[in-house]
Amino acid sequence: MTTAPSPARRPLEDVRVIAVEQYGAGPFGTWHLAELGAEIIKIEEPHSGGDVGRYVPPYQEGEDSLFFETFNRGKRSVRLDLANPAGREVFEDLVRHSDAVYSNLRGDVPARIGITYADLRHLNPAVVCCSLSGFGLTGPRSAQPGYDYVLQGLAGWMDLTGEPGGPPAKSGLSLVDYSGGFVAALSLLAGLHAARRDGVGCDCDVSLYDTAVSMLTYPATWHLSAGYEPRRTRHSAHPSLVPFQAFEAADGWLVVGCAKEKFWQRLAAVLGHPEWAEPGHPYADFAGRGERRDTLVPELEAIFATRTVAAWLEILTPAKVPCGPVHTVPQALADPHTQARGLVVESDHPRYGTVRSVASPVRAGERPPGKAPRAPQRGEHTDTVLRDLLGYDADRAAGLRAKGAFGD
Repeated sequence: MTTAPSPARRPLEDVRVIAVEQYGAGPFGTWHLAELGAEIIKIEEPHSGGDVGRYVPPYQEGEDSLFFETFNRGKRSVRLDLANPAGREVFEDLVRHSDAVYSNLRGDVPARIGITYADLRHLNPAVVCCSLSGFGLTGPRSAQPGYDYVLQGLAGWMDLTGEPGGPPAKSGLSLVDYSGGFVAALSLLAGLHAARRDGVGCDCDVSLYDTAVSMLTYPATWHLSAGYEPRRTRHSAHPSLVPFQAFEAADGWLVVGCAKEKFWQRLAAVLGHPEWAEPGHPYADFAGRGERRDTLVPELEAIFATRTVAAWLEILTPAKVPCGPVHTVPQALADPHTQARGLVVESDHPRYGTVRSVASPVRAGERPPGKAPRAPQRGEHTDTVLRDLLGYDADRAAGLRAKGAFGD
């Protein structure tokens, strides 16, 4: 006699996080934790209407928006006024029953409202307090609000983005926000691991500023160690590898990159110039191509302009030359590989019917089958959390409500 195997548990099913979060960067980080099975209890301040992400246009009706759906699938929402003594009482009970408190507030706010480790360790010595702020909990900018666009400017990103001679430009996506969310989630998990090992929690002081500056990576090392001055490059070319950039074909753009000499040898053969890769030729190695960028690139551009993107991909792909089309967003979402990787998911929603959105790229084990969970309605789980997690009976919940704990 055999028994059916039990369904695999998701990696973070034993993790509970209280999230004092709103808008993009903070909710983006906890969304990935939720996708991995963590219970995310989202605290929504009742007097301001909760997470401001609920009201982001253009796809917004009432307290529902597709922006909010993107960052909050699979979470629970509790209405709670942390400034009210009765609301604080509930919050402290939640801390006793949770593994972490996560926030994305201005750097001076966590200490002011009492959600740092020093404020909460008497309730739960192993609690991890992860703060994702614009500029961190310390430093001269800590009390300033931080937004992705501002951070891209401060960290030098906008100076590096765009065509030479053009105005400063930001990335087409809020990459500082999203990277900051990933860093916060990683920091929280590291703190949680240490807390479970040692029985002692900690603060995780994460900032968008730190994230943006750290992502300068090797150009920063080149500058700090050798005086390198980063500059914009034409057609998004790599600063040192030639060729590695966007090329204009007869009907669009494609990216071709030779990060290894073997790729250049293959490309030279495909382009009908195998001699370019032969020993002794000026283009044969990285240094030679770099020194002759201004000569080589125009030759390559003239060749790539003679065929369509599809025609080039038909040749370059089987030759195993790194390449790809420059897609529009609709083309990227419709790409067969996007579908094969399960990157588009569907959720049932009481207002929108079916919401189609992208899946988290974070993977550990198998994805649960079926439709993705939707984002919560504001305060949707307040009563169930009070009853099932905190064990409040109806009288106690009513008493707290009468004192304004939930902003009613």
